[in-house]
Amino acid sequence: MNLLSIENLAKSYGERVLFADVTFGIDEGDKIGLIGVNGTGKSTFLKVIAGLEETDVGQVTKGNSVTIEYLPQNPEFDDAAPVLAQVFKGNSPVMQALRNYEEALGQVEKHPGDKGWEQKLISSSQQIDSLGAWQLESEAKSILTKLGITDFAALVGTLSGGQRKRVALASALITPADLLILDEPTNHIDNDTVAWLEDYLAKRKGALLMITHDRYFLDRVVGRIIELDRGKLYVYSGNYSAFLELKAEREELEEGSERKRQNLLRNELAWIKRGARARSTKQKARIERFEKLSGEQSSVADAKLEISVGASRLGKKIIELDQVSQAFAATEVILDFSYIVLKDDRVGIVGPNGSGKSTLLNIIAGRLTPEKGLVDVGQTVKIGYFAQENGALDDTMRVIDYIKEEANFLPTADGGTISASQMLEKFLFSPHLQWMPIAKLSGGEKRLLYLLRVLMSAPNVLLLDEPTNDLDIQTLTILEDYLDDFPGAIIAVSHDRYFLDRLVDKVFAFEGNGVIKQYNGGYTDYCDNRPETGECAAKPKKAEAAKPFNDNKNNDRPRKLSFKEQREFDQIEDIIAGVEQELDQTTAAINTAGANFELLQQLVATQQELEKKLDELLERWTYLNELAEEFSNR
Repeated sequence: MNLLSIENLAKSYGERVLFADVTFGIDEGDKIGLIGVNGTGKSTFLKVIAGLEETDVGQVTKGNSVTIEYLPQNPEFDDAAPVLAQVFKGNSPVMQALRNYEEALGQVEKHPGDKGWEQKLISSSQQIDSLGAWQLESEAKSILTKLGITDFAALVGTLSGGQRKRVALASALITPADLLILDEPTNHIDNDTVAWLEDYLAKRKGALLMITHDRYFLDRVVGRIIELDRGKLYVYSGNYSAFLELKAEREELEEGSERKRQNLLRNELAWIKRGARARSTKQKARIERFEKLSGEQSSVADAKLEISVGASRLGKKIIELDQVSQAFAATEVILDFSYIVLKDDRVGIVGPNGSGKSTLLNIIAGRLTPEKGLVDVGQTVKIGYFAQENGALDDTMRVIDYIKEEANFLPTADGGTISASQMLEKFLFSPHLQWMPIAKLSGGEKRLLYLLRVLMSAPNVLLLDEPTNDLDIQTLTILEDYLDDFPGAIIAVSHDRYFLDRLVDKVFAFEGNGVIKQYNGGYTDYCDNRPETGECAAKPKKAEAAKPFNDNKNNDRPRKLSFKEQREFDQIEDIIAGVEQELDQTTAAINTAGANFELLQQLVATQQELEKKLDELLERWTYLNELAEEFSNR
C-alpha cells in the first residue's frame, strides 16, 4: 500500500538550489536510506516530507490515516520534564494517557495521601487500560534501558547531550507511526547501541526513511537507497553494497553519455565550419541542435583533486604513556595504561559512552593531566586535535577566510604546497561555497570546515574524536583516502565501524573498570577476537567496494573499421543531410496543411518517423566517429 507520494518537489535557499523536480513514493514496509553530500538539502527534504517545511514547487500527498513520526538532528526538549514524560511527548490519546499517568505517579510519590493526585492516577490508569497501552509503557522503559537510560524519573535538563539525544530517539521509536523518519539516528551513540538499533529497525514493522552516514547500518537495515546529487534524486534498489555497484554503473554510463555529447558537439561544429560542400546542410535545425548541445550541462562529477599529504617533521620520540590512571567521582575510567605511540600508528578507540575514550584523548593531547602516571611528548610532535564540539565559529566569517586564518598553504609530500582554496575544493567546497559566510553552511559543512582547519595546521599526530559525526558518506570516503596517506600517527575515537575497518590496524577497547585492552586489526578483527556480546553481537558485514561498470561488448573490437563500416562512414553525412531536408519539407507542409486534418495527421506521422530516423543516424554517426578516432590514435 502506498503511504506517501512526492511529486515534482523543488526547494531553494536564495541562489542555492537544494533539489528540483523530485518525484518518488514510499510504500508500506519500505526501509529507505537517504544519502548525499553535506549541504545538498537532505534534512530539509525530510522536513518537507514530515510536513514541517513548505516547498517552492510540488506536493507531498499522504493517505488520510497515515501517521508520521520525525526525529530531527537537534530535537527540542522540555528541560523540566522527567525522562518518561519526554518520551511520551506525542499528542495521540495513547501518548497523552501515558504522560498523565507518569505525572500523577510522580506527584503521588512526592505527596503521599494527596487525594487529588491519587484520583488522577486512578483515572489515567483506567484510561491506559481502555487503550491497551500498558505494553507501550513497558516497551518504552525497555528501549530506554537498551539506549543506556535507566533513571526514568530524571529531569531531561540534567542529562548530557548524548543522553538527551537517546531520549529523543526512544520517543521516536515508541510512538506508533506508519512512517518513521530519522535524521542521523546513529550520531553520538556508541557501537553497542548502534548494533541494538540495527536489529530493532530491521525487525520493526512500518516504513522507515532515514539519513545516516553509517555504511554498515545501511547495509543491514535498508532495502532501498535514494541519493540527492546536485539537485537530482536517484533511486537504487538494495542496500549500501548494492548502491555502490549501481552508482558506479550509473556514473560510468553518464561519463559515456558525456563523451558522446562532446564528440557530437565537436563533429557538429566541424560540419558547420566545413564550407562549400556542407553549405546545403547548414540548416536552421542543425544550428539549433548545435546550440542545444552547447548549452547542456554535464551531469558528470568534476574530477577529484589529488593531494599528496604533507606534515611537520616527526622525530623518533613521539608520545609515551606510562602507567596512566584517571578517575572521576571515585569511578576509575583509565587504570594503569601504558603505550608508546609509533610514527605510522593507526589506532581506533572503542567502548561505551562515558567509559573514558575522550578522556584518554585529552590526556594524550595534554589538555588533561592524569591523576597518576606520566605522558612524555617528543619535541617534534605537533598534535592536531579534532574534538567532538566544533568550538566557536564566527558565522560572519567567510569560509575561505576561516581556513586562511590557520594557514594559507599546506606542505605536500613532494616538497610543494597546496593552497587553502585547493584544500577546500578537495573536500567538496566549491569556489562559490568558499566565499559564503559560515552562517549559511549546514551543520555537516561546519563540522567539516572545523576538521579542515585542524588539517591545515600541518600536524604530524592526529587525534580525532568522533570524526564521522555529521559528515556525509562521500566526504567520509575523501577523508579516509586523505588519512590513508597521512605521514604520521592517527588515534581516532569512533563508533563508525566501517571507518574503523577502513582506517585502523589496532583497536584500544575500554572493557570496564578502567581496563583498556589492545587488539590487532580493524573493528571486525576486534569483534572476531572477543565474545559475541554487546556491540559485537551482530558482526558487521563489510560493504563491497564499488565495482566499475564494464561494457564487455567492445573488448574484442578490431583494430580498424571494417570495409562495410568505412563505406557507411563515408556516406552517412549525405544520408543525414537528405533526411534533414525531408524533415524540413514535411514541417513546411504541416504549416500549410490548414484544416485538412486527414493530411495533417499523415504529415505528423511522417514527421515523427523522420525525427526518429534522424536520431538513429546521428547516434550511428557519433559511434563511427568515435571508432575512427580511436583507431587513428592507436
